[in-house]
Amino acid sequence: MKIAVLDMNNNHPNEGMRCILHAIRTVQGNDHTELAFDIFNVRGNNEIPGLDYDLYISSGGPGSPLPSEEAWEQPYFQLIDQLFDWNRQNERKKHVFLICHSFQLVTRHLNLGELSRRKSTSFGIFPIHKTDEGISDPVFAGLPEPFYAVDSRDYQVLKPDLERIEDMGASILCLEKIRPHVKLPRALMGIRFSPEIVGTQFHPEADDEGMLRYFLSDEKRKQIVANFGQTKYDEMMTYLQDPNKIALTESVILPGFIRQAVRSQAATQELVIN
Repeated sequence: MKIAVLDMNNNHPNEGMRCILHAIRTVQGNDHTELAFDIFNVRGNNEIPGLDYDLYISSGGPGSPLPSEEAWEQPYFQLIDQLFDWNRQNERKKHVFLICHSFQLVTRHLNLGELSRRKSTSFGIFPIHKTDEGISDPVFAGLPEPFYAVDSRDYQVLKPDLERIEDMGASILCLEKIRPHVKLPRALMGIRFSPEIVGTQFHPEADDEGMLRYFLSDEKRKQIVANFGQTKYDEMMTYLQDPNKIALTESVILPGFIRQAVRSQAATQELVIN
């Protein structure tokens, strides 16, 4: 199985790519599955994969997901459109997972919701609530309600176009934390765009190891305390040591999606052989 990892970090250092590759290697090692992957620096080098891959994982990244004249943007959307078209026309499907920045880009491209800049950064480990569709969705089935995940956003997708979502056969899987004191709509945190294409506005790949290393550096600790307060910092440190918080989410969503893609491919091959 060939995997294209689309690096959307624009040459900024990050933990996300390490975590994505760790998820691939975990499935490869634990399941004894043959997985090969190539990395494409989409925003930094305008590298776009072709259609010769079985699974595409498009990362999060810094910066604005709003419309731009960047050279990579239209080729990226052309790839997304080609993947949807491929799955409509072929029995052997291509699977796609979109993380945070990529989720925002594709949701904007498909006109499924309102994308805007937040008044303040959302950063931390927060509860995320599954919808009825999310409770029964195979990607989220192994998680409690609510589950916890790393959220790091300056932008947000709000106000879903429910008619358009229904017309394309998509479904909303989860929403951001409930905020009774804030009279604002809750952000969309997960969408199944099609049977083979899923995206989240949070970071399911984030692991406790990387986040702990991130939070323990003096620079980041001071930055988090200055921006969000000591109480929020202490809460996040506690969550990082809880195996039922982001460690559980990291072990369930992305590895589970990869395993489902592997099973789908194997089932298709069996049908062809028979």
